[in-house]
Amino acid sequence: MLGLPPTAAAPAGPVDDPLTAPDAARAVGAVLEEIVQARLRESRAVDPVSARDLSERLAALVARGGKRLRTAFAFCGWRAAGGSGDTGPVLRTGAALELLQACALVHDDVMDGSLRRRGAPALHVQLARAHRASGMRGSAESFGTSAAVLAGDLALAWADDLLTETALGTPHGPRLHREWRAMRTEMVAGQYRDLHAQAARTSGADEALDIATLKSALYTVARPLALGAALAGADDRTTDALRAAGRCAGLAFQLRDDLLGAFGDPALTGKPADDDLRSRKPTYLLATARRLADAAGDHRAAAVLTADAEPPPEHPDHAVERIRAALRRTGAVEVVETKIGELAAASLRHFASCGARPAVRREFAALVERASGVVPRRAEEVA
Repeated sequence: MLGLPPTAAAPAGPVDDPLTAPDAARAVGAVLEEIVQARLRESRAVDPVSARDLSERLAALVARGGKRLRTAFAFCGWRAAGGSGDTGPVLRTGAALELLQACALVHDDVMDGSLRRRGAPALHVQLARAHRASGMRGSAESFGTSAAVLAGDLALAWADDLLTETALGTPHGPRLHREWRAMRTEMVAGQYRDLHAQAARTSGADEALDIATLKSALYTVARPLALGAALAGADDRTTDALRAAGRCAGLAFQLRDDLLGAFGDPALTGKPADDDLRSRKPTYLLATARRLADAAGDHRAAAVLTADAEPPPEHPDHAVERIRAALRRTGAVEVVETKIGELAAASLRHFASCGARPAVRREFAALVERASGVVPRRAEEVA
């Protein structure tokens, strides 16, 4: 065990007025820093070269943060299930989720060929550049890809170690570990379904939602809520309500991410806004646009939205702009915005059924708004 204090980085407060979910998202940074520094010391003792090239780059990626939404949802699930007092286990579970997210980001960037992450070059890009600068033999791109896969594996190992340590220190450890184990399997299944759909080029709206559920919704919201609830010893009814709320909120989050992937500002998102469009990634947004184009007989939009339907353009940016125009013209953006709002509202209804206190329900509503970009509040649902 790392021996972290039970409320590391948490502001003092009465037991009946614990941290809020946003507080936890901020507090987990200090917990992560202590954990990562301990892992770095271990890595340097094992091998200074891999520690310098992999562990230190991974630590920098983790330190650059992100929204810490998974930690916030885990904390919200803990509070919804009656959690109070010692915040150490739930903060360490949040830290494990953030390390798992680092693994997912590194591997996802390799699979998608993404060049930037969290406002900096993606890890495989950094490693390829280091290969070129050192004058090593062989392909810099191949080296960067292979090394980044190892860095992602290392992040997963750190996450698993931390979750196991946490589970061993709580009476609810077996339930915590079962949720974690299911989440990891769902993540892999979602990533594979995403790869499979891109290769098969057959993804419709229903399949896109299935992929988004496995790859993002469960892992981003539903399982973090359930992990927090497990630490509070939640009963099955409460856990089921939280999972249903998380599934809806997580899908809303992913659909918002799809829109940001097509129209977002890279200065705000920290990643390119055209990778999904260049590859015509099988998102719900793209599938919806193709369905609407076919229904309207808009053959020009359908051709632009379908991979390999036209010869490669002279300038790739022109193709991206044509796809964006088609997404707007078909009405797909409005359809997806409506779907996000419906999912966000449904998530609040499910959450209300778990019996959480009004303050926790308001907290959850604020998190859903942050994740989905819509205000899903209705007085009777969050009062």
